[in-house]
Amino acid sequence: MNLIELEIGGMTCASCASRIEKKLNRMDGVSATVNYATEKAAVTVSDPAVGVADLIATVEKTGYTAAVPAPDPREAPRESDPLRTRLLVSLVLTIPVIALAMVPAWQFEYWQWLSLTLAAPVVVYGGLPFHRAAWTNLRHGAATMDTLVSIGTLAAFGWSVWALFFGTAGEPGMTHPFRFAIERGDGSGSIYLEAAAGVTVFILAGRYFETRAKRRAGAALRALLELGAKDVGVLRDGAEVRIPVAQLAVGDRFVVRPGEKIATDGVVEEGSSAVDASMLTGESVPVEVGAGDQVVGATVNAGGRLLVRATRVGSDTQLAQMAALVERAQTGKAQVQRLADRISGVFVPVVIAIAVGTLGYWLGTGNGTTAAFTAAVAVLIIACPCALGLATPTALLVGTGRGAQLGILIKGPEMLESTRTVDTVVLDKTGTVTTGQMTLVDVVAGAGEDRDEVLRLAGAVEAGSEHPIARAITRAAAERGALPSVETFLSTQGVGVRGTVEGRGIAVGRPEAGQPVPDDLAAAMETAEAAGRTAVLVSWDGRARGVVAVADAVKPTSREAVAALRRLGLTPVLLTGDNVTVAKAVAAEVSIDEVVAGVLPAGKVDVVKRLQDEGKVVAMVGDGVNDAAALAQADLGLAMGTGTDVAIEAADLTLVRGDLNAAVDAIRLSRRTLRTIKGNLFWAFAYNIAALPLAAAGLLNPMIAGGAMALSSVFVVTNSLRLRGFKSSTPRA
Repeated sequence: MNLIELEIGGMTCASCASRIEKKLNRMDGVSATVNYATEKAAVTVSDPAVGVADLIATVEKTGYTAAVPAPDPREAPRESDPLRTRLLVSLVLTIPVIALAMVPAWQFEYWQWLSLTLAAPVVVYGGLPFHRAAWTNLRHGAATMDTLVSIGTLAAFGWSVWALFFGTAGEPGMTHPFRFAIERGDGSGSIYLEAAAGVTVFILAGRYFETRAKRRAGAALRALLELGAKDVGVLRDGAEVRIPVAQLAVGDRFVVRPGEKIATDGVVEEGSSAVDASMLTGESVPVEVGAGDQVVGATVNAGGRLLVRATRVGSDTQLAQMAALVERAQTGKAQVQRLADRISGVFVPVVIAIAVGTLGYWLGTGNGTTAAFTAAVAVLIIACPCALGLATPTALLVGTGRGAQLGILIKGPEMLESTRTVDTVVLDKTGTVTTGQMTLVDVVAGAGEDRDEVLRLAGAVEAGSEHPIARAITRAAAERGALPSVETFLSTQGVGVRGTVEGRGIAVGRPEAGQPVPDDLAAAMETAEAAGRTAVLVSWDGRARGVVAVADAVKPTSREAVAALRRLGLTPVLLTGDNVTVAKAVAAEVSIDEVVAGVLPAGKVDVVKRLQDEGKVVAMVGDGVNDAAALAQADLGLAMGTGTDVAIEAADLTLVRGDLNAAVDAIRLSRRTLRTIKGNLFWAFAYNIAALPLAAAGLLNPMIAGGAMALSSVFVVTNSLRLRGFKSSTPRA
């Protein structure tokens, strides 16, 4: 399977996208999705004999253009859009035409001929994109929105020319009152120049504002791509050389000064600093980094000088993968959009049939040629399915872009539909609810001993061990001051460590056989273990002096996030491979009632299946390799971006922030985007359903119909843009 993306040119409405999609899908081994809003096609090819050139040729045979996107979207050439010029010229010429038609008092002796002179360039030059597209589609045996607009405006203009030259409309002193509804009569004295010019201007304006809004809708993705650094100082033969970021290679060592952006993903080799990752994760608190820590490209070095070794460059970086995920989501289609596309595909022929039927009905009932013609033109113009085609893709474009700004990556539009029905959320414990690393939680000193001294000596001895418990104790002790050196270090697996510090023999671990443990320290160990913590005894000179307790600490935001998930109507379930005691202690701390503990990776899948068999729609939040299968099994998989690539690949949504609150925001944003899509579709359907009978009944002037049609598209896009104001429900410090 090979995924190919193509940029499509020449599309003017959703029907165009539907035609291209059908043509591509008729090719052997090809599955394609064409998105009108993003002007891109996502094509999956399973037949090795089908190449990019074949796909492009098929699109071009359909009457459109296709090309492979530029490797870096920032480098894509931006064509000058003549739409604005065409609109301004048409607007200037149309205003006097409409003014003369609407105000009989201004209709001087030969006003109709001036109207023809002004309206002709509007219909021909201003409407050229519609006429050209209609002709192209006609040659390929198809009809689109442009067909409706072209037929409608040319019919109104052609009728006016006939009435002026061969009817009575061209006589000196002719007056022509403007009416919102349709006038009965034979039509020889009626002209529709204001309708032809006005409709052209309204639809041009609608398309212009729609294009601008679509560009604004994609601004989040462009902003994401613009985040990266442009050049970087690389160390070559001991000297610093500035080169473009594109020339960086894996293994290069580069310098990041305070205030500079980190050029690419890498590992800090020298220096320490605070790194501001807010532009990628939405998290406002800078993260402290030092030698050995990983850093991400496009984040900002807020403190000291860093020397970083590049580990991922180009399309492999986290920034590039985020952008790719966002773009892939924007190119896809939700189920509701597929319904809209099917309707759009058959809508235009049906509308033309309704227009012909309207014309025949009005002529057959003796209402005159004028009334019949005007009603038919109004039907053609009012029915353009632009709003229907834009309803879903614009909301997706804005919603996924806003999610990227908040550190929420939605893999595809299908995922949005799952968030509406999810009622149970399964939370992996380690790395999701908890920090995923052992942390010091308590130090208990025996009678006559000092807590800080107990921790200092324990940390000094544990510094020689790589065990997670040892690292937690050493890290906490080092934060309180410099640690003394250790001599004669000895580690015994399953027991603990021993060493000589400042002339004293220190032992940290389980009590040795026969070693007396004071009652207060024994009680402290029992209490810690009952709470799911790991307790170690610290002894020197043969006597137990204190107890140090460590645990995988709950993240500060987890309790608040669990409460927020409940407010969204979700039932949280804690899932872990840890023992029941530890699991229940964590669950109690974050107020989760249902706990499933001691589960192997395969068992996590079984737990998700069991919940689904009980009729529940399950979301799973996890971060490890052992969560990947469960994430894939769940109806909605959410991977913490701080986790493994395997988990992220298996999930439907990726949360770049290592914070459970991001899961809350992801579900809220997905649900709101889906609500916006449904609102847009309701408006688009309701508009066409309500407007068509009015037009057929003769209650709409064609110019009013054109204005209403253009406004419906602008309304849908503007409604989608409201998603840009989505804010996280949990303010971060």
